[in-house]
Amino acid sequence: MSLDIKAYIPHREPFLFVDRVLEMTETTILTEKTWRADEDFFRGHYPENPILPGVLMCESVFQTAAILLVERLKAQGDGLSGKTPILSRIQDSRFKRRVLPGETVTMSVELKETVGQFFFLSGRIEKDKKTVLTVDFALALVNNE
Repeated sequence: MSLDIKAYIPHREPFLFVDRVLEMTETTILTEKTWRADEDFFRGHYPENPILPGVLMCESVFQTAAILLVERLKAQGDGLSGKTPILSRIQDSRFKRRVLPGETVTMSVELKETVGQFFFLSGRIEKDKKTVLTVDFALALVNNE
């Protein structure tokens, strides 16, 4: 599936953590990211044994969710014009495996519920068909200032 990610979310390098969208439905999305060995944070996050920081794993899931929400709003005739998706809750995150420099992971997100401007979602990262991370979270659409 070819999709210009930068047209969907405001994130840019070096803080863009989704390489491509693999699949998307009205309530689910599957994306992919290869964590390059030359990513700057690997130099300082255990230089002798570099691993992907857990917070960046979560961020890649949140960015995946933002792409899903924008596509959903576009399909409903609405857009993100004047709005930004903001993280409003992280709940029950579990880290099960490490991600090392050069590894490719997939991020999947499912929209569970919408209440007003709040979107409740669950996310998962997998590597080699094994779970790396699970997280439940919420995003809100807030007006730009």
